[in-house]
Amino acid sequence: FAVTDTGSTVQVRYRGLLPDLFREGQGVVTEGVLEPDGTFRADTVLAKHDETYMPREVADALKAQGRWQEGAGKPVQGSSAQGSSAQGQAEPVSRTAVQ
Repeated sequence: FAVTDTGSTVQVRYRGLLPDLFREGQGVVTEGVLEPDGTFRADTVLAKHDETYMPREVADALKAQGRWQEGAGKPVQGSSAQGSSAQGQAEPVSRTAVQ
């Protein structure tokens, strides 16, 4: 499947059972590794309850990276949770809607 944040789309590979709420247009949280070819290999796929819900671990990671806007409950506008660490390890990527 593919996920998008309306600005870009990432193809996701996942083997396993998908959550009951998983469907087109539904927000998701994925955990895994961004492969060199740009495909995201997901180890975990969670369906978001609504667009304001964010797992505590994701919110904490965004706060630690300075990408969290207090009071809004959202990442800072224009920021992305995608990237590579200094050691070359891919960081988890989270996108908001299934295509």
